[in-house]
Amino acid sequence: MKAKELRQKTKEELTRTLKENREKLRSLRFDLADKKLKKTDAIGKVRREIARILTILNIEANKRK
Repeated sequence: MKAKELRQKTKEELTRTLKENREKLRSLRFDLADKKLKKTDAIGKVRREIARILTILNIEANKRK
């Protein structure tokens, strides 16, 4: 998901998406350890999306100060 699309979401939607992505990352790491994961680039994509969400949440938190 692009940062532009993430900025349009509410804080609740972002936190829900963040939680889902963290679960997905956890699952991917287990699959990698079990040698089930074929496309290892998926881990990097999920990590980058988590970083985008956290960045947007931090920007919004700093705007309120």
